[in-house]
Amino acid sequence: MLQVKNISFSYQEQATLNNISFTLEKGKSIAIIGESGCGKSTLLKLIYGLYDVDQGKLYWDEKEILGPKYHLIPGMDFMKYLAQDFDLMPFITVAENVGKYLSNIYAEKKNERIAALLEIVEMTEYANVKAKNLSGGQMQRVALARVLALEPEVLLLDEPFSHIDNFRKNSLRRKLFSYLKEKEITTIFATHDSTDVLSFADELLVLKDGQLIASGYPKSIYNTPKTKYIASLFGDVNEIEIDGKLAFVYPHQLELVEKSALKVEITNSYFLGNHFLIEGNYRNKSIFFENENEILVGSKIYLKKKP
Repeated sequence: MLQVKNISFSYQEQATLNNISFTLEKGKSIAIIGESGCGKSTLLKLIYGLYDVDQGKLYWDEKEILGPKYHLIPGMDFMKYLAQDFDLMPFITVAENVGKYLSNIYAEKKNERIAALLEIVEMTEYANVKAKNLSGGQMQRVALARVLALEPEVLLLDEPFSHIDNFRKNSLRRKLFSYLKEKEITTIFATHDSTDVLSFADELLVLKDGQLIASGYPKSIYNTPKTKYIASLFGDVNEIEIDGKLAFVYPHQLELVEKSALKVEITNSYFLGNHFLIEGNYRNKSIFFENENEILVGSKIYLKKKP
């Protein structure tokens, strides 16, 4: 089990993280979300042992995680951390980068391991290409394979799919998280993508200005967000009064009706493939809802929240 107990950290006088606590069972995955600059990357680096905490403690299976004050080479050997810069060696091949830390004693097993990892990240055909000739997304996929090579107990990922094309991202996510579950690798990942969170995380942490403002199951946090900030991390959200109470309502939770207290004038329609995102004006504020068909600008319609 990973235990993070009341940790705080600051780069200068301003606190970057303040009194963060959570636990994570072995083999589970936890996502960290929040706006840029909220402390997601810093939290990953503290867990890995790249920085010394100002206060608090971190443990993995009762073993304390310590920073550079206590280690000549920062970082814990039972963890792997994938930063956003990838850190590949540009003048060796993709296969050589992935196998960099694997033993050469059993060459056949090493080659089999490299081939299996390249298949997971869909880079088999680039095995003999030098890293310097890859695109940013391809480099990110190779970096993912490399951190998996030694099957760490704990894997830390900072925006692991940020450079990868959308058409490939979904397939890669499914393969990667299935592999991590199968191998029972405890995973902590920072992301801006709500799909990463809702589809693949067992638990969720929400950070704002260095504070942990929500934690729990992704589905629960999504369905009952405490604040508009939390709701907005999952996409467009409306802040409207329903039955005398302020509510945070996602566009898909609204529907057209013949008459209601929610009268809206349409200002725009955005085609999203299988539906339209409709923008309207309600009490001089924008409101968004989904509809199967486009609605003419200037039309006046009524909405209500779906039951």
